[in-house]
Amino acid sequence: MERITRFYKSFYLARRTYMAGAAIVLLFALSFFATPLEDVAKIALLFLCIILVVDIVLLYGKNAITAQRVCTARFSNGDENNVTIQLQNQYSFAVQLMLIDELPVQFQQRNWFRQLTIPAGLPASVVYVLQPFERGEYNFGNIISLVQSPLQLVQRRYVAPAAQTVYVYPSYLQMRKYTLTGISNDLREAGAKRLRKQGHSIEFEQIKEYVRGDDHRTVNWKASARRGQLMVNTFVDEKSQQVYCLVDKSRSMKMPFGGLTLLDYAINATLVLTNVALQKQDRAGLLTFAQKVDTFVLAEKKSLQMEAVLEALYSQQTKFLDPDYETVYAYIRSRIKQRSLLVLFTNFESLYSLQRQMPYLQKIAHYHLLMVVFFENTEINSLLQKDAATTEDIYIQTIAEKFAFEKRQMVKELNNHGILAVLTTPENLTINAMNKYLEVKAKQMI
Repeated sequence: MERITRFYKSFYLARRTYMAGAAIVLLFALSFFATPLEDVAKIALLFLCIILVVDIVLLYGKNAITAQRVCTARFSNGDENNVTIQLQNQYSFAVQLMLIDELPVQFQQRNWFRQLTIPAGLPASVVYVLQPFERGEYNFGNIISLVQSPLQLVQRRYVAPAAQTVYVYPSYLQMRKYTLTGISNDLREAGAKRLRKQGHSIEFEQIKEYVRGDDHRTVNWKASARRGQLMVNTFVDEKSQQVYCLVDKSRSMKMPFGGLTLLDYAINATLVLTNVALQKQDRAGLLTFAQKVDTFVLAEKKSLQMEAVLEALYSQQTKFLDPDYETVYAYIRSRIKQRSLLVLFTNFESLYSLQRQMPYLQKIAHYHLLMVVFFENTEINSLLQKDAATTEDIYIQTIAEKFAFEKRQMVKELNNHGILAVLTTPENLTINAMNKYLEVKAKQMI
């Protein structure tokens, strides 16, 4: 009984069979007017039944189609991710196959299929691309294959159990893409240009004899008394600074662009910037906030720091609340003791919204080097490029120009208070933020 049930669930008649059946029915109908056609119709029906039985025997003689999905356990958010389905035909003849992969519900693709021909006894593979726009868990289903023999009268359905969960993480593909870009030559051209040293670290190196030009503040008086000559302490120059990415998760970061929210763009840029900072031997950390600080990763340059930041960013979601910069300032003062570069990813839609938060930004900038990265409104820019044909169009463009001017005014306002500002479109966020960090690093501004 079970075998009959499995056969019934996997058995389908092909389109060619229905067309042949319709033709035979037409012959029987015409036989009422032309009697000789009845014998032709009966012979055709008998022949069709025989061919159907032969086709069923060919397809159901053995289980001869296997399918397997091959993909990474992690997908990169906003990027193209390859998925491969490997097929094997163990029949002694070539088959026509329609492949259906049960994709995760997030993609909303209900009509995904591929058609291909697999030669006898040979493997085949189908490669396709998925581009997720939301972080989280994505659940794949089974792989379904509808197989036809060369007769193409019957279809047999194969169901390969392939349930699989894939985790969509922030764009680690962008991180790899910009890896080489972030590596710059630390050796400067020979010349008289003077660069400010970072000062002395607390890491002691050695005691040596004093020579002209040594800093007199490093004189070791005890060693000098023992040796009868001036001796000075030397320290390892401090080359490593702290870099924190501050990610705003308030409602202003919910705005969509190109399928991703501004928060997703900020998270992808944070991942790239953290990786570049670690390559530059800086200590990288993370802080996310809305009305309160949700996540804090202490700045380190250990080997597992990148994994810690990636795991922290994976589950971040937008909060439909306004940001509380007073809480952020208090948290920074209590947890980040050393002067650091703070890269704030946020979005200010009006000059008034910036001025409300300016006192707290100034306080943060008093103790740290603050760089505010916020977004241009690309919809406004597209409105400005259109020709104004009516009075209403002129009015709309005037308002759009006002908002665009306010964005440029925000940059000046931040710079006037000693705060670095980066105004960028979402698609250029990563490269612009990274270039600004490299510029700060090259000028030794921290």
